[in-house]
Amino acid sequence: MPKRSIAILLAGGSGSRMRGAVRDKCLEPLGGYPVITHSVRAFCESGTVGGLVIVCRDDEQQESIRQVLAPYTADLALHWARGGAERQASVLNGLEACPVGTDLAFIHDVARPLVPPQALNRLAAIARRDGGAVLAHRVKDTIKRVPPGTSPETPVPLEDLERPTLWAMETPQVFPHALILAAYRHVATARLSITDDAAAVATMDRKVSIVENLLPNPKITEPHDLHMLEFLLGAA
Repeated sequence: MPKRSIAILLAGGSGSRMRGAVRDKCLEPLGGYPVITHSVRAFCESGTVGGLVIVCRDDEQQESIRQVLAPYTADLALHWARGGAERQASVLNGLEACPVGTDLAFIHDVARPLVPPQALNRLAAIARRDGGAVLAHRVKDTIKRVPPGTSPETPVPLEDLERPTLWAMETPQVFPHALILAAYRHVATARLSITDDAAAVATMDRKVSIVENLLPNPKITEPHDLHMLEFLLGAA
């Protein structure tokens, strides 16, 4: 597999700290290792990329990450970028930091530390074939839509959504570097607001393929999420 692919690991931005905690979630211990190392080890095991762009909050975080990743990155080219005020700004900064000749860009939130290595290989193959691939899982809960501006515990009409058509997006999301860079530049120029990378390419009328993930790949948002992830690691 070509090694001109790059993983853009989103480790730090203005909103990257866990709510209710002051410590850095990408460096929190999980299963005996800092959170970020789990994603890096998955990419190393998969052999899908030849380098990493790590998007950091500041110099202090960058140096801490450099130290904890040293045992895993001897064979990977390391590049660094600064996080922005919002995720979309951080992604653009990471894309701009990719070396010339990058073919695929894997955009991954390191707050999802359980990404399976085998999924990375599947994503790369589908992205090369179709021009874009996202990791996702089927929605199992019944989802209702409420009118905009609705407050909890207020009687409102609940709109049913077709559950078989609903997918919950995960990361990585993978695209040809030139395409996703152009998409994020367009988002920035047009001052659009998006929440994931598939939405960026959608602004350019491009289609994206879904790679179904049958394994848990939850995102760390609250401090107690670490306890759930510890359990999942122990059960693996």
